[in-house]
Formats: sequence, C-alpha cells, structure tokens
Amino acid sequence: MSALRRPVGPVFWDSCETWSRDELAAHQAASLTRQLARVGRDSAFYRRRFAELGLDPRDLRAPEDLARLPFTRKADYSRSIAESPPWGDFLCIPRERLARIHFSSGTTATPVPQFWSQADLERWADLYARYAYAQGVRPGDLFQCLFTYTWFVGGLGATAGYQRLGATVIPAGSQETERQIRTLFEFGTTVLCGTPSFMVHLGETARGMGFDPAASKVHSITVGGEPGGGISATRRRIEELWGARCYDAYGSLEFQTIGFDCPDQSGPHVAEDFVYAEVVDPDSGEPVPDGTPGVLVLTHLDKEAGPLVRWWTGDVVCRDSAPCACGRRHARLLGGVRGRADDMLVVRGINLFPSAVEQVVREQPGLGGEYRIVVDGSVRNADTGLLNAIRLQVEAEPGSDPARLVAVLEDALKERLRVRARVEVLPLGSLPRETHKARRLVVEP
Repeated sequence: MSALRRPVGPVFWDSCETWSRDELAAHQAASLTRQLARVGRDSAFYRRRFAELGLDPRDLRAPEDLARLPFTRKADYSRSIAESPPWGDFLCIPRERLARIHFSSGTTATPVPQFWSQADLERWADLYARYAYAQGVRPGDLFQCLFTYTWFVGGLGATAGYQRLGATVIPAGSQETERQIRTLFEFGTTVLCGTPSFMVHLGETARGMGFDPAASKVHSITVGGEPGGGISATRRRIEELWGARCYDAYGSLEFQTIGFDCPDQSGPHVAEDFVYAEVVDPDSGEPVPDGTPGVLVLTHLDKEAGPLVRWWTGDVVCRDSAPCACGRRHARLLGGVRGRADDMLVVRGINLFPSAVEQVVREQPGLGGEYRIVVDGSVRNADTGLLNAIRLQVEAEPGSDPARLVAVLEDALKERLRVRARVEVLPLGSLPRETHKARRLVVEP
C-alpha cells in the first residue's frame, strides 16, 4: 500500500502513550483506589452492591482485587432505570452538574441514558484527538464526519475531538450520500470517519456518479461502529477504493473512545489511562492470557458522572500487551473486535463469528459490497434446532459468473472456517445499504 497518501510516523498526542507497563500499572492502581472509593460513596447502585457483598471499597487495593466484584451488565443498568426512572441510580454527581445525556440506540430494548459532566466531555474530546493525531490528522485538515448525529454518541464525540486537534469539521452525518460525495470533492475533504459499510457504499456510489474516490484529497479514514476496520480484507477494500489509509476505532455508548489504530495498523490500542481492561472467558468469567480470545470487561478510571465498574461489554477481543512497533505501550486488540459474544454461531460444533465470514467474502473478486448471513430453518437440524450450516447471501458484480462465485465461496468457507454454507448469489443492489450500522446477521425462527 505504498501509494497511499500521507503515511504517518510514531507521533504522540499524550506522553502517557509511551509510559512503561510499570508506570501504567501504578497509574491504574492509584486511579482505581480513588474511583472505587468515590463510587462506593456517591453511586447508589455500587453503594448497595458493596453492602450486599460485605465489602468496603478500601478493601480493594489493587486492580486484581476487582475480581471480588461481580460484573455489571446491561440488564443491571436497564433495571436501575426502570426502577428509578428516568435517571436510575448510577449517577455520581448532582443532576445540575450534568453537561450531556446520550441514549442507547433502542434497537433491541428501550433506550437508556448515559451521562457526562463537563470534565467527562473534555476527557472524551482529548481521547478522540489522541487517536486522530496518531492517524496523521493535523491542524488544517478538513474532517467530514459521517457518523450520524441523531441519537448516536459517535458524531458529537468525533466533532469535539477533531476540533480540539485543530481540524476544520464538516458535521455531515450519514444521510444524503450524493451530497456527501459532492461536498467532499468540492471542498477538498482530507479526513473521513464512518462505519466500514458506509465507506464502501460511499466509494462505490462516487464511482457511479463519475467521481474517482482515489482522486479525492482524502488521506485518512477512520471506521467504527461495526467490525470491519480490523478485518484485513475489508480494510484493504476501503484503502484500494479511496487510496487512503483506513484505521480501526473502537468505542461504545458507555465508554466512548476505548481503542484506536496507530500507524502500524496492528490492532486498536486500548486507552489504558482511561479504562482498566480485563479479558475473561465468556462462560467462567475467569481471566484469559494474552493471545486468547475472551470478552472485554472495562472499568472507568476517572469518569465523573456515571462511572461503571467491571462493565461486561459483550465484545470478544484478543489482547496483546507487548510494546508496539509504533512506540506505544498501551495494549492492543489484535484484529479489533472479533464479534459479540451473543452473535457467535455454533455450526456443527465450530464456533463462528460473522467477522470471520466477512474476511472470506471480502477476499473474493466479483462480489458487491454487501452480504448477509441468514440463520433459519433451512440450516437447522429439525430435531435439535442446532445449526448444520450457514446460509450466505452475496451480490454479484455485473459480468461475474454466479455459479463460479457459489463454488468458490462454499469451498473457501469449508476450507478456511470448517463450516458448510449455502450460498445465494443475488443481483447487485439487492441487499439493503445502511448508512449507520449494517445488520449482516439475520436470525429467523
């Protein structure tokens, strides 16, 4: 990828990025001591939890002591809101000190709020600026934010962070694709962010309008909101389409900026000065060693308004705490987020994440930008309900041979992932395009 614009070197926004592991551990221990004392005093939820366990927050003197506490799960948070509407009992500051409220998407349950103080917002903006700087963004860059702003946490966070760095921001959102394309070419946008799905869709639509994405001034693209930036074939597709570097970023409503790709692009660096991260076995809850996939569990180290302790993200990751070639010492998540623990499929005893299927699909020439995995009665054992295959829908580009695509994909999935697939090839444009988070796993009764 030597032709990609603006390669970046090992540059740092914050000195904490190069702390030794010992320095980082000391910071985390001191921060956790302060934070646990505060939540044990000011959060009604955690005050009650400590009392039920017969623990004094001062009993927890080291990060390893967190294992004495149960995980905090989304069900706990939602129950808190339902029982004490509309605020719940996680707040640690008076309501008049709240500066911002964001809400969950509400796609699977009633939307629930998360809270920020002004200091929390400043911290959030600085974390965004940190990863943008690592990815080569500088004062004077023109940043077009394609994360949605409607009831979504990402758009305002990115806007604040890139402004803090000194970039000029176009808060475009994720609608009106053709207008987005005309704007980025007319004004000379140099940096984009959005979901991987939208970046592919934007580039393909630009070509259909007669624009060459690789001829734009875009040099840096940050993707998040769904797996893709950490999937090498998807990253490569975006980089070849735009002639720009594509970086993975990982965040959530509850923890905003969690991790970001550096110039080495070898997995998002966890902002370990902001969160204490554990990786645990999804069944036992016990810690797993580096290099072993597990569920990421996070604890805020300094959030004021609504801090969370041992938050079960449900995201499956693989941590590497070794120093990175870029010079950063914060741990990386190799391959980004592998998938959601509750999205994992078991096909004839094989554990399968949709992101693994995406890697295979993106590598095959002749396919369009969208695909979908369908789980229904056609791939379930009629007696047991267990999966014996997956049903995969893809799109063929004009001129491609559908029969060849079926054979190639079915063979590749069997050889690489050891699962059988029933591949359906559809005309280009048959599957829905999403400007926010693509839904590529459809489970039917």
